[in-house]
Amino acid sequence: MFCPNCGAANPDDGNFCAGCGKPLKVSAAPPAASVGTPVTAGVPLPSGFVEPPTTSGKAVGSLICGFLFFCFPAAIVAIVLGHLSLSEIRKSAGRLKGQGIAVAGLVLGYLGVVMIPFILIIAAIAIPNFLRARMAANEASAVGSLRTIRTAAASYNVTYSNGYPPSLEALGGEGEANCDHAALLRGPLAFGQRNGYIFTYQVKEPLAAPAADKGCATAGGAGFTITAEPLTRRTTGERSFFIDETGVIRFERNGPATADSPPLR
Repeated sequence: MFCPNCGAANPDDGNFCAGCGKPLKVSAAPPAASVGTPVTAGVPLPSGFVEPPTTSGKAVGSLICGFLFFCFPAAIVAIVLGHLSLSEIRKSAGRLKGQGIAVAGLVLGYLGVVMIPFILIIAAIAIPNFLRARMAANEASAVGSLRTIRTAAASYNVTYSNGYPPSLEALGGEGEANCDHAALLRGPLAFGQRNGYIFTYQVKEPLAAPAADKGCATAGGAGFTITAEPLTRRTTGERSFFIDETGVIRFERNGPATADSPPLR
C-alpha cells in the first residue's frame, strides 16, 4: 500500500509508514497510469519524481526571428525575446530549458542590427543606379521603337500606294494583312505604348482620297510625325523623342520633342 501522507510504498500488512512513520490506512494501491495518460489530480506522485523541463517558447521565437535578421523589425524582436527567455530560464529553477536557443537568437538579432547601416548604404547606392539603368534601357527601347514604326510606315506607303498610314492601328492587326490592318507592327507598340513610353502618331497632309483599288477605307498622308513621351519623366525615362518621314530622331530633356529639337547622335 501507499502512504497517504508521503506516498511511499509499504507492505500490505504494515501498520506504520516506513518513510515518514505515520499510521497507515488500509487502501488499495492506485492503478498505474498508462503511457501518455496524465497523472490525475489528488493522486500523490512517487517519491523523488521530478517533472522534465520544457523548452522556453520565447527562446524558440527568438531563434526564428533571428533567422530573419535581414529584416529590421525581426532582428529587434529576436533580441527582446532572447533576453526575456534567458531571464525566465534563470528564474525557473530548472523547469525551463533552451538557453542555447535563446543565445543563438540573440546573436542573430544583434547581427541584423549591426548590418542595418550597411544595408542602407548599399540601398542608397544601388537604387539610384538601378533607376538610371532602367531609364537608359527604356530610352534605348523608345529610339528603337521609333525606327521600327518609321520602317513600317515606309513599307506601308510602298505596298498600298495610300501614302503613309493614317494611324498606328493601320500598321497593326492580326491575320491576313490589308490596307486598314497591315500587320506590320505587333504587340503593345501598335497601340502606342511600350517600355515606359507613350507613342503618338500624326499624319501630315492627308491625301484627298484613299486608294480604293487597294481596299483602303481611310486615306493616308504625304508625311507623318511620331513623338515618344515617358510615362513618368525621370522615372520611366528622362528624354522625349521625335521622328518624321525623314528618319531623323530628335530629343528634348525637359519637354516634348519637335522638328526643331536637336538631332540624336
